[in-house]
Amino acid sequence: MTRPKKNKNDTLLFGLVLAGGRSSRMHTDKTMLVYHDKPQLRHTYDLLRLFCQKVFISNRPDQQTMDTHAQLPRIHDTYQNIGPLGGILTAMDEHTQHTWLILACDLPLITEKTLGRLIEQRDPDKLATAFQNPVKLWPEPLCAIYEPGIRPLLKHHLNAGLHCPRKILMRTDIHLLHLEDTNALLNANDTQEFQNIKKHIQSSGRS
Repeated sequence: MTRPKKNKNDTLLFGLVLAGGRSSRMHTDKTMLVYHDKPQLRHTYDLLRLFCQKVFISNRPDQQTMDTHAQLPRIHDTYQNIGPLGGILTAMDEHTQHTWLILACDLPLITEKTLGRLIEQRDPDKLATAFQNPVKLWPEPLCAIYEPGIRPLLKHHLNAGLHCPRKILMRTDIHLLHLEDTNALLNANDTQEFQNIKKHIQSSGRS
């Protein structure tokens, strides 16, 4: 598979791993869980490095001394208590001219093939490109490409009190893609889900 370092309108593609969640139901930091023989944060970062010119992790200041976190380029949220939107906007504020490939850290079934398809079928004339949830039919905002032009719209919705990236994308002119691997965007929020996904990875030979 071709691994592009630039996107279709020849601006650099940057990657952002969203890793600042509190992991309250898991009772341990999800970025440090191991599904693929290394911490999930490193696994996700390495996946984005296959496609992006630069990759950063978005985390909380109190995570910066943790193993793996301390080893990777970091962008700390300047928007407080608004969830993933804060990480996305902080990154876009720091690098305003770049297209961003956003990927949540807690998606252990995402693959190089799925990310490659997202990039190959990106539409730079839309404000974002995202997979469509195969059941709910809504856009999946945490494995998506955000064009520079979406930044003012994200801020507009934030100022209007809307903090949910999914709901914002549902109100935006974006390019939606069919998700071929229906398990690709499953995540684990508690210990039972962690064990179930780990068993799935082992049985499918993905580890």
